Amino acid sequence: MSVPELVWNPAPAMPRVDSDEVHVWRAALDLSIAHVESLEQTLAADERVRAERFHFQKDRTHFIVARGFLRAILGRYLNRDPRVLRFCYNLYGKPSLSQESGGDATPSFNVTHAGGMVLYAVTRNRAIGIDLENIHVDVECESIAEHFFSPRERRMLRAIPSAMRLEAFFRCWTRKEAYIKARGMGVSLALDQFDVSVSPREPAALLETREEGQDSSRWSLHDLPVGGGYVAALAVEGDPRLLFWEWSDAQRERSSHQTPR
Repeated sequence: MSVPELVWNPAPAMPRVDSDEVHVWRAALDLSIAHVESLEQTLAADERVRAERFHFQKDRTHFIVARGFLRAILGRYLNRDPRVLRFCYNLYGKPSLSQESGGDATPSFNVTHAGGMVLYAVTRNRAIGIDLENIHVDVECESIAEHFFSPRERRMLRAIPSAMRLEAFFRCWTRKEAYIKARGMGVSLALDQFDVSVSPREPAALLETREEGQDSSRWSLHDLPVGGGYVAALAVEGDPRLLFWEWSDAQRERSSHQTPR
């Protein structure tokens, strides 16, 4: 179901995510050089190598900050130093915490960033995916939809008034991407093999999936109230309640000056 506009609350120092919850975190990626350098020191060697592969400095910086914040946030849930956390990846590149990092308490998570914003979704014992997009007015949405949306979604998009069509395209796109990320299959899951709701006036929903062995009723989709010219969506198994946390300037300062335990 769609989430109405709400206040993003200051995050607790020691968050705990219960089995019937999803915590969504929001943070800004543009920081001072000193903060970026401090966050880089919390990354593992392979993450620093990945950062160096980005051609543009802005993309490199955003990757460092997004990973640094991820480590800081997960470190809070586990009460562990962010530097000691280790990630593993499935065959399609979806990250998760290694068993040694959290044991039985290891949370599930997913990350997305676009422009100057990053979102994190944290839950427990559920598959989860999150996607964020910055609305660009120069996107040829109908042409892209013809290539990547299902026939049902294309029909729904064409039926929407032209003044709402751009937002509808991005709503549909984020809902689909969130579901793909929750499934953890990357581009191997074809975008036309399932249908999501399209209209901004309709609740986010997985309408149908044509994957063998999958049932759309297992999943819930949620639009997220991020604002600022962005749209975002969350896909998760079941229908847990959502809590929203803001990663504040003070928290960013503390996370970039962590000392090892």
